[in-house]
Parts: sequence; C-alpha cells; structure tokens
Amino acid sequence: MNHTDTFQMQGSPNPAGEFEILAISAGQGNGWQFPPQALRASLALWDGLPCFIDHSFGGRSVRDLAGVVYAPQWDEEAQGIRLRLRPLGPSADILRRLGQEMLAEMPKPQVGFSADVQFTALGKEVQTILKVYSLDVVVNPARGGAFLRALESYSRKELSMSEQVVEERAALTSAGPLQPARLEMCRVLLETALSAAALPPAAAEMIRSQFSGRVFEAAELNEQIARARQLVAELTAGRVVQGPRRISEMVTTEEQLQTAVDDLFGAPRDPDKQALRVHQLSGIRELYLMLTGDYELRGGYDRSRALLATTADFSGLVKNALNKIVVNKWEQLGRAGYDWWSRIVTVEHFNSLQAITGTLVGTVGSLPEVGEGQEYPELVIGDSPETASWKKYGGYIPLTLELIDRDETRKLAQYPRELAAAGLRKISALVAEIFTLNGGVGPTLADGGALFNNTPVTSAGGHANLRTAALSAAEWDTVQTAVYNQPLLVKNAAGYYGTGAKLAVNPRYLLVPRALQLTAMKILYPSLENAASIYSENMQRGQPGDVITVPEWTDANDWAAVCDPLVAPAIFVGERFGLMPEIYIAGNELSPAVFTNDEHRLKVRHFLAVWVNDFRPLHKSNVA
Repeated sequence: MNHTDTFQMQGSPNPAGEFEILAISAGQGNGWQFPPQALRASLALWDGLPCFIDHSFGGRSVRDLAGVVYAPQWDEEAQGIRLRLRPLGPSADILRRLGQEMLAEMPKPQVGFSADVQFTALGKEVQTILKVYSLDVVVNPARGGAFLRALESYSRKELSMSEQVVEERAALTSAGPLQPARLEMCRVLLETALSAAALPPAAAEMIRSQFSGRVFEAAELNEQIARARQLVAELTAGRVVQGPRRISEMVTTEEQLQTAVDDLFGAPRDPDKQALRVHQLSGIRELYLMLTGDYELRGGYDRSRALLATTADFSGLVKNALNKIVVNKWEQLGRAGYDWWSRIVTVEHFNSLQAITGTLVGTVGSLPEVGEGQEYPELVIGDSPETASWKKYGGYIPLTLELIDRDETRKLAQYPRELAAAGLRKISALVAEIFTLNGGVGPTLADGGALFNNTPVTSAGGHANLRTAALSAAEWDTVQTAVYNQPLLVKNAAGYYGTGAKLAVNPRYLLVPRALQLTAMKILYPSLENAASIYSENMQRGQPGDVITVPEWTDANDWAAVCDPLVAPAIFVGERFGLMPEIYIAGNELSPAVFTNDEHRLKVRHFLAVWVNDFRPLHKSNVA
C-alpha cells in the first residue's frame, strides 16, 4: 500500500468535516475590554464547549445544538483563542452549510462566533474569565469570532487509518521488524481520537489504558468511544443546564462588592443581582479593612495593604446600601399607613430652589353672546398666586472608627431605617400642620383670608369652608354639599368674588384624629358590622379607605374633608432631590471629621416645600 497516498487524503478539504475557528480575540466587545492575558489564562475553559445556532435569553434547546469545540490553542498572530469545531446535533447541517459559505470567495454577511461568558472586571476591563457557557454562531459577533478554514472530518481520518492498519496487517503477518511502526500509528490514532472525542478525563483515561501498547483497528476504537459517550450522557442527564450569560449581563467587581454590602446591611438587592453569588462579609470591620488597608484605624487609605483593588470606596458602598434601606423602609411604612398624606396631596418635582409660586388660574364665568358683526368682548379671567419657600431638613450621625472596630454592623444598619421613618413623619407633620396652624384655621392665603374661615365667598378672602358641628352622618353630608357648591375662581376683584360656576366635586376623604376613627368609619361604611373591629374588617373587605386617620392631630373632636387631588388639587408637596431623604457619607483621610473626631459622618438631607394652592377642595370643622 502506498502510505504517501493514504496520508495525502487527510489534507484534502471535506465539506462534511470539521472547521478551524477563532473563538474570541483581544479587544473591545459590548463595551468590555478583553486583554490578551485574560484570554490566554482562560484556555482550559474553552475545551468541549457546545456550539448553538444563535444566542438564547432563556433556556437552551437541543434543537439549536450545532456542534462542539475542542483543542483550544493560543493564536499569537490573531491575539485570540483558536479552536476546532465539529458539527453535531439537530442543527449541524445548518452549521456545515454556513461554514462552507462563509469560507467561500463570495460576498457574505457579518456572521461569526460569540461566547456566553462570566467574568470579573475592574472598571470596564476584564480581569478574569470565570466560566464559558457556550460558543454560538451569531450575526455581528461581539469580539472577533470567525471561521478560519475547513478541515477533513474525523470519520475520514478514521477510515484512512483503518485501511492502512488492515492492509499492513495482511501484508506483514510475519514481518516482525515493522511492529514498532504499526504501534506508533495506532498510538497516534488513539491520541487523535481521544482529543476529538472531548470525553471527561476519567473516561478518556479508561479508553487509553485499553488500547495503549497494542495494534488495533479504528472500528474497535470508535465503538469504545461511542460507548463511553453514552455512559457519560446517562450519568450527566439529570444535571440542570443553567441559562446562558450574555456579556452585557456580566457583573463587575464593584457590582459584586456592592451586592455583598447590600447583603451585609440587609438592603434589598438590585433586581438583576438576585441570583448572584458573592462573598459573605462578616461585618463592617472586614469591609473597611479590605478596602482601605487602614489596620491602625487612622482614617486613611493604604493601597499596599488593601486586600481588594477596586475603584469602589468604603463610604460610597455603605451610602448606596443605606439609601436602598431608606427606600425599602419608606415603602414598608407607607404600606403600614404612615403615608396617609400621599392620598390628599399633589407631589411636584422642581429643578431649582427658587421660591415657588403656585398659580391658580381662574375660570371663565360664562361666555357672553356676540351679535352679528359685533366685536368679541374681552373675557374676564384672573389668578390667585400662592407662594411657598423651600426648607432644608437634616443632620448627621457619627460613624466612628470605634464603631467600625467593634463591628457594630447591626447598629449601623438601623440608622437608615430611622432616617426613613423621620423623613416620612416630617412630611406627615407638615401636611397635618396645614389644618392646625393658627388655632385650627390654617395659613393665610394670598387673598388675605385664613385657609379656613366662615366668611361668605362673595367678599374678599371669604372661603366659607369652616364649621363647628361635631362629626355625624348628617353633618358629613352638609359639608359635602358646601364643598360641592363652592364657586370656582374667576378673578380676585370686587364684583367677581363668588361668581364662578360650582366646583361640583364631593369630598372623598374624611380626615379624623384617632379618637374619631370608628365614628368616621360607621358613617362612610354603613354596610360593615357596627363593632369595634370595624377598622380591621374594612381592611379585610377591601373598602376604599376614604377615612384617613391623621397621627399628628391631638384634638379629639376636630375633623376635615378633602377632595381627590386627581380631580381637584389643593395641597402640594414640592421636592428638589427626591421625596425621600438622601444619605451621604463623608469620610477619608482628608475629611476634618476623620482627622479631629475619628469618625465618618452619616449625613441626611431633605429639601421640602408644602403649600396650599386652592381652598375650595378643603373643609374644616373645629368642634368646641
């Protein structure tokens, strides 16, 4: 047999065979920078990966399986990872045809390979590739994946080598001197086959021990490899295949660290970090020393002794976690009823701390008739400008180095919960105060009248929205009627007071102190059982909750009525940097507090403005 002819067949292209591909190369992909050293260090992770047609944002389907990659090598010229790709699976034919067309001399689209990887990063530079889930064929690959050349299929190699061994055996039955050559050819065949099979190390070693040191045929080897594959498949069939990770979904070192700090303080994780596994910190002391290297507790930063090289700083990580706790506690307190005021106010965001003018534009009293050929008259319309000023609330809590050294993590985690409660109660007090200022008549409005007065609306400053009767069903109806009949603003001028059309809106909310809560509920919810448990039953039956108990009201008899702010807004709350208080932490070696007091300062700041824009949707009853 002509050995030269046999081995020349292995170099000829076979359209049904394998491919040599470039999996990934150094450079930028999806906003992340992949340096050569990180790719080279990950070579072992690329061996035996599945290849699918397209990425998937859910679980992978066997229908999309197109091949397997193996034998990773570093390509110095391309600065990337070179692999062999064997088509297999339901989508193997798609992969073969695609590979042939991409290697042909013809116009073609940007089709190549994209990896689903998990890695750590410093900023936007990848540090360590932790896991490679698959290498998929996609349109517009993120980082350099491409077909390089076609290789002859392994089955052709097996056939060629098998023919050679059989013919040599037949021709050399007594040619002992050629035995070493036959053994060498079988050794090469064995190692090539095991490399291509991508079996687990234990299975590959078992087959190697069966065939090493003897002459065999390719069919015998192929049969054993097939059996080993089947055994491995049966043993691993019960494993759960996790969904792929996109490069765009990877987390940086800073994000991992922030998640660990969130867990430390009991702050809620970000939605996309729920399944992330991170180091469990033992306490605030471990976090501080790990990031600062400040083992002498001088308040400084020692890069050479810090355990973690990261752009994140201690103060920033703690601040972010504490602010999340504020948000979470705010929501919890709101569900518990501390945000009663949110149902009767209108919240507005402002972009500066300029004084606020809450303009109430008047309505047109009525449209006059215009005769044929006559000039249209000017319509009378005015406004009532109410003003408000910003007030800043806040303070600081010392985060001392002694507290850090004592590892009082639970104490620190309690601070933002108290700050959230304080901010919520502050707004509650400011809104409640509108009804109790100046002996219960409220602030003075721009028209010169107190917010609540019983002066007729036909005179300047008259609001006709103050009564003195105790709460009852009949009195509630009387108050509703009074609000319904309030005339809209036309113009604050003599001759126009009280001339507008009716507001024609009934009050929705009945505001009471705790002492009148049961009385109010009996009036608004007559279908419920007349018993002391009426409040809990109301909650259980899903009633609209139009009775609002104001915790700051101390008078046991006074009550008020308010319209739905979506229909007739009256009370406004302005916020500059958010409705919730903000937490800041000042603390580094340059901070005066750190130098003089050995403390980082946990500061809370809250900018608020509360004012009344219109008296008509409001009514008060000051009961003697």
